[in-house]
Amino acid sequence: MKEFSYSIRDEMGIHARPAGMLVKEAKKYDSSIIISRNGQSADLKKLFAIMQLAAKQGDKVRVTVEGKDEEIAAASLERFFQKNL
Repeated sequence: MKEFSYSIRDEMGIHARPAGMLVKEAKKYDSSIIISRNGQSADLKKLFAIMQLAAKQGDKVRVTVEGKDEEIAAASLERFFQKNL
């Protein structure tokens, strides 16, 4: 299992456009990918689940990746967060 934490920098938080891009990125991998915020968790491959987390600027999220391609998936997703959120 791999995981990383990230503080949202985007002033609009995780809104529809980057959430859609995030789902598209997550679906490239076979691993189970979970995003958590304030005790709530969501499947990173499901757009509406991510939107329900309502992550805002300054919120800290944790992403947990578990599966056969977890190494590459976690590294790729962490880069995605840094570049887009």
